[in-house]
Amino acid sequence: MAISDWPEDERPRERLLARGAASLSDAELLAIFLRVGSKGKSAVDLARELIGGFGGLNRMFAASQAQFSAVPGIGPAKYAQLQAVLEMARRALGEQLKQGVTFASPGGVRDYLRLQLAGLQHEVFMALWLDAQNRLIAAEELFRGTLTQTSVYPREVVKQALRHNAAAVVLAHNHPSGVAEPSRADELLTSELKQVLALVEVRVLDHFIVAAQSPPLSFAERGLL
Repeated sequence: MAISDWPEDERPRERLLARGAASLSDAELLAIFLRVGSKGKSAVDLARELIGGFGGLNRMFAASQAQFSAVPGIGPAKYAQLQAVLEMARRALGEQLKQGVTFASPGGVRDYLRLQLAGLQHEVFMALWLDAQNRLIAAEELFRGTLTQTSVYPREVVKQALRHNAAAVVLAHNHPSGVAEPSRADELLTSELKQVLALVEVRVLDHFIVAAQSPPLSFAERGLL
C-alpha cells in the first residue's frame, strides 16, 4: 500500500509536522527523504530495506555511489541528494565548532565526528585543531589505514599543530569493527601525543573513538587523559 493511502495521522511527513522529527523512526525519516518507493514497496519499506541492508544509518551514509545505487529503486540522483544533505549537516556542525560553542563539554563534538568517521570501512586518524578560545581552526585527516589499523607518527602531528598555530587539539579515530573501546595501543599513543604536543604548548583536550554500533567514546570522560 502506498503511503498516500495510509491514514493521515500515520503518514511520516504528517507525523513529523505534527509531533516533530524526533517522533519518527530511522526508516520513517529516510522515507521522507526518499519520497517514493519502488514497485510493490512503499517508501518506508524501501527505507527499511536500505537501513537493514547496510546495517544501519552510519554505514549507509558511508556507502559508495555504486553500493548505494545497487539497491533496486535507488539511483545516482538519490545518492547525490543524500551526500548533499550530509555535507550540509557537516558544515552546519562545523560552523558551531568554529564559534567554540560545542567545546564546552566532551559531548559537543560527537555528532560532528560521527558524521565524519562512523561507518567507514578503513581506519582514519584525524585532528580538530583549535585556537586559544577553543574555536575550530581546521578539521584534518592526518593518517589513513586499513580495516584494522593505521600508523600515526607523532612528529607529523606536531608539524601540523605548528602549521595551524594551534593552541589545543581534539584527536579522533574510528574503529571499523563497530566497537568504540580503546586498546592499550590507543592509550599509549594518546599519552605519547599529549607529551610531545605539550612541548610545543598544544593542549590535548580529548581523544574520541568513533564506531558505527556505539556512541563515540571520550578519553577525557573515561579519565584516560
